[in-house]
Amino acid sequence: MVFVSDLRAKLLSFKLLASRVWSLSRPYFGSDEKWKARALLIAIIALNLGMVYMAVLFNDWNKLFYDALQEKNAAVFWTQLGRFTYLAFAFIVIAVYKFYLTQLLEMRWRAWMTAHYLQRWLSNHAFYKLELARFTRQPNVDAGNPDNPDQRIQEDINQFTTYTISLTMGLLNAVVTLASFVGILWGLSGGFAFSFQGSAYNIPGFMVWMAVLYCAAGSILTHYIGRPQIKLNFEQQRVEADFRHHMVRVREYSESIALDKGETVERAQLDLRFSRVLGNYLQLIRAQKNLVWFTSFFGQAAVVFPFVVAAPRFFSGAIQLGELMQISSAFGQVQGSLSWFVDSYSNLASWRATTDRLTSFEESFAALASDPIASSATDCVALEVNNLTLALPTGTVLLTGAALHAQPGDSVLLQGPSGSGKSTLFRTLAGIWPFASGTVNRPANAMFIPQRPYFPNGPLRDALAYPESPSSYTNGQLIQALTDALLPQLADQLDHADAWSQKLSGGEQQRLAIARVLLKKPQWVFADEATSALDEATESSVYKKLLALVQNAQGAIISIAHRPSVAAFHKQRWELEKLPEGAPALYRVEEKRS
Repeated sequence: MVFVSDLRAKLLSFKLLASRVWSLSRPYFGSDEKWKARALLIAIIALNLGMVYMAVLFNDWNKLFYDALQEKNAAVFWTQLGRFTYLAFAFIVIAVYKFYLTQLLEMRWRAWMTAHYLQRWLSNHAFYKLELARFTRQPNVDAGNPDNPDQRIQEDINQFTTYTISLTMGLLNAVVTLASFVGILWGLSGGFAFSFQGSAYNIPGFMVWMAVLYCAAGSILTHYIGRPQIKLNFEQQRVEADFRHHMVRVREYSESIALDKGETVERAQLDLRFSRVLGNYLQLIRAQKNLVWFTSFFGQAAVVFPFVVAAPRFFSGAIQLGELMQISSAFGQVQGSLSWFVDSYSNLASWRATTDRLTSFEESFAALASDPIASSATDCVALEVNNLTLALPTGTVLLTGAALHAQPGDSVLLQGPSGSGKSTLFRTLAGIWPFASGTVNRPANAMFIPQRPYFPNGPLRDALAYPESPSSYTNGQLIQALTDALLPQLADQLDHADAWSQKLSGGEQQRLAIARVLLKKPQWVFADEATSALDEATESSVYKKLLALVQNAQGAIISIAHRPSVAAFHKQRWELEKLPEGAPALYRVEEKRS
């Protein structure tokens, strides 16, 4: 009863895996590239069938060639040697094109899946929401909180396409080879006669039954010896990605770490992550060692097994050397096809882990498909926020039922205690904060300036025009924007490529972000501590330019800042005030005139 229950569980697990593989594979073979993909797949299947057919021809050649050796028949020997030449040439041609077309299909499939997942990752701010989900448990995101999307897109997709094609073609080869050679082995092996309690028995196709029993026992033992590899492979990919990710963070924040003299701490963190890599890998190679012990014994025993079983018939004169070699070859083909599970188990374990990781990644996108907040950038001329509720990723409610309004010509300063949700409200107005409900309508022609702006590595003109193409602007426009943002010293470096986030000081980065706004001339500007790294004189100069910009465009500016010097440029205030303990929200927002 326990065996039946265990078998049912295994069948359900296999069915789940098959459905996951199908759901990941179906989009490509039904995409706009479907005819090329299907043609390549059919060609690869045909070449695999051709390889099996060549194996049948080589099996037939074995009998003729070794019989000629035994009979010292030189004419047949040289004839068969010549036949081997064109058989080998045909085999080589098939093998080369099978390899080439398989690699081509893997490359095309990987390219399509990579483009597909990059599109989904970079749409609807999914890349941002997944990062928020990594350290919190969201009710509408998978409990595993997907980690390292870069690794899933770069490595897991590559492994999935490679393993899916190689394992599928391997299984097809095994099935066709079995169908092709089982009849040959059945006819060659003859019957096995024996007596039991005075009765005579004869088992026809004895070698076939021995191959089935041999491989069935090997497959069962392989599964129970090798199954720990599935979990260990999954974990190995995760800890490797965590180790690589932390090294990237050290590189990105190299200056801050150097200033804080944090090398010792970072080394300890990297050592800790690498120790997890080595610890899990040690467990994995131990599990692989146990499997190699068994599969090596299984493979070596399979070499001599058919000779041991067929030797009595050879020494009795019932069969000749050529037929013995043909039996050995046919048994090897049948045993090899039945041993596909044994030989492929390590790859199957890696494939299972990769499939599980991609499936959870896919599920995380589905969970993030809809946002609770109805935020939209429209052709409206004013900012309207109604019935807005904001929460932290932990579920703590910051604001509830808030209503805010801003008209063209307004200049609004958002103030409140640290931690009151100013930046969270800023993200909500931008339409990227997932833990919010309510309605936000804002003019479409708006730009947001974060406290820590992002600049791509490369030419300065790319960083200044980001995310637009720099070809949309003339050199004169780019230089004027730098000059207006008090960065004239960079005017001659437009074509100089560098890591601008590291090369420029904090104040220079903020001025470059403001130069980007002055270049694009939006109607509405939202600034979150956008001048916190500037001195008061520089801050005053750039704020005057921002105010002039939005006034000329008949828009408005909304700023988050703590300095009184910034407040002087704003006529209205939105103040976040703390509510009494026990209230449904931590803060409320009030609109006031300065």
